[in-house]
Amino acid sequence: MIVVGGEALIDLVPVALPPGALLPRPGGGPYNTALALGRLGAEVAFCSRVSSDGFGESLLAGLRAAGVDLSLVQRGPEPTTLAVPSLAPDGSASYGFYVEGTADRLFTLPPALPDGVRALALGTCSLVLEPGASAYETLLRRESRRGVLTLLDPNIRPALIADPEAYRARFLERLLPHTGVLKLSEEDAAWLGGRVEDWLAAGPSAVVLTRGAAGLTVRTREGGEYSAAARPVAVVDTIGAGDTVNAALLHRLTATPGGPVDWPEVLAHAAHAAALTCTRAGAEPPYAAEL
Repeated sequence: MIVVGGEALIDLVPVALPPGALLPRPGGGPYNTALALGRLGAEVAFCSRVSSDGFGESLLAGLRAAGVDLSLVQRGPEPTTLAVPSLAPDGSASYGFYVEGTADRLFTLPPALPDGVRALALGTCSLVLEPGASAYETLLRRESRRGVLTLLDPNIRPALIADPEAYRARFLERLLPHTGVLKLSEEDAAWLGGRVEDWLAAGPSAVVLTRGAAGLTVRTREGGEYSAAARPVAVVDTIGAGDTVNAALLHRLTATPGGPVDWPEVLAHAAHAAALTCTRAGAEPPYAAEL
């Protein structure tokens, strides 16, 4: 089983008509990753705190429909986090957030995960918003120490980070030493300001960099470097594309635990899945049959 930990929220996505209208869509990087894994046919569980409000119920309904295990989900009466993406002409998105007093940031450390868990993925708002951020950090450390493959996607949202230098220090000193695979975008890398060599030295065995229309690249601790081209598609928006990459990476990396990684194939699989997500409005990752 793969466990995905982090926030589930509602994206208020701009639509063309009527002018200025916003369409509520399920979202949140970890939520999208879990949804994508379920649609790809992986055995996956979501680990989060989700509101008992109407938005929270709809979020869980989406995961259930994808076959995601919800036994690790905590519930609370606090409202659901809202995100408002602004879309650029090329379909890329920036975000504003409504996060005060919301359910997902009150996540608490769960008991030990089941022995059958092979991978844990964390990222985005859950790495920033306290007190949940510290609980997720403890979860990352605990599961890494017992040999679980860990994937970290910082998915930087600058509007949520009050102290950038403190975040960068936490990322390098407290998160990376317990990270097996680091996946980040070129924008994330530029904001963090580090070098791939430094990140590999801090802990991860591989760093996967998403580069938009230029595709994906991975650097490994052993010195390997591999790339995959992006699939040419008509882009509606890029919401959820990076989360789909997370899912596709984990889907392949957990298929042959302990064996050699065929990175060109893994990256090509991720590029294909992400491209299909970009052809749809909001975070709508593909199903296995579409790949």
